[in-house]
Amino acid sequence: MSTIKVDVIEKTDGQEYFFTNKNRLINSDFSVWQRGTSITDSTTFTNADGNLIADRWRLLSDTNNIVDLSQETTTVPTNQLTAIKLDVETVNKKFGISQAIEQKDCIGLIGKTCTFSFKAKVSDTSKLDNIKCAIISWTGTANAPTADIISDWEDEGTNPSLVSNFTYENTPANLSVTTSYQTYSVSASIDTSSAKNIVVFIWSDVTDTTAGHHLFITDCQLEASPRVTSYEREKFSETYQKCLRYTFIIKGDTDGGGLRYFGISGNSGSVGFQLPQPMFKQPNIATSGMELRDGGDTSRTISSTNSYFNAIGEYDRVRIFSSSIANGTGTLRFPNEADRMVIKSEVEA
Repeated sequence: MSTIKVDVIEKTDGQEYFFTNKNRLINSDFSVWQRGTSITDSTTFTNADGNLIADRWRLLSDTNNIVDLSQETTTVPTNQLTAIKLDVETVNKKFGISQAIEQKDCIGLIGKTCTFSFKAKVSDTSKLDNIKCAIISWTGTANAPTADIISDWEDEGTNPSLVSNFTYENTPANLSVTTSYQTYSVSASIDTSSAKNIVVFIWSDVTDTTAGHHLFITDCQLEASPRVTSYEREKFSETYQKCLRYTFIIKGDTDGGGLRYFGISGNSGSVGFQLPQPMFKQPNIATSGMELRDGGDTSRTISSTNSYFNAIGEYDRVRIFSSSIANGTGTLRFPNEADRMVIKSEVEA
């Protein structure tokens, strides 16, 4: 039997063939924003250092309110609909975004030469003139990397120091990003002993910035390859389903929409629902404005909110229980637009 080995296969028009599911990043085109498509210091989900922003992505900045984040739909590459815009609000501070990859999805990357690529541009190169990126390994407890990977942002031009158990796999350098979209990349052998998770990180290494200058990023890709290949674009529905493995947010409305429940004894009742996508570890559940009303429209105290795992150990159900309701039916409601339930099972600790 013969074996054919090639670096790349191209169609006659120059487009590359590639195997599907090569890109290990999720929401790599910034199309899904469950927390809202504009994030500032005054929105429900804020632009504080270490906060989650677009699904699967985390903001890292030298203190809070350094940049506003938004989904960009106008300044995007050809044949693309979305990007992330980082808008400088507080000057002279470094900032960036990161994504941590679940251990199961690091199989085939650790021990291999990998390439991280993305498209980017800046609105002005007079100050945003030193954009860098890195592939970083985590050697601590699997699926529990520290959320804020930065120990010290350091001076301009000096790469940030990382907290314990993180290692730069490449040597980050200035990518010389311009005012036009281009593809930028780094390649590195992920050879740190006992690596458990991988994090990608893009940041501005400048400490002399101007308010209102913008950094745009989209089409991020991490693949087991020594070179850049064509960006793998997937359907929006597939991206959204992947995001739901890590965060699912139920938002309220002014009509008080919600879920029905049934009393299960003389003075208790519960409502349960199936998550649209099983979560890979026990989620944290946070609520705001959620209320439980019985059949007489009387507000009742919620005793507990719990999640439950399925046959393969992934969490796929949520139950809200009250020990102080009457028999009959009632409603779990989110009566205002700001009310919500955030079910979060992110990779980071």
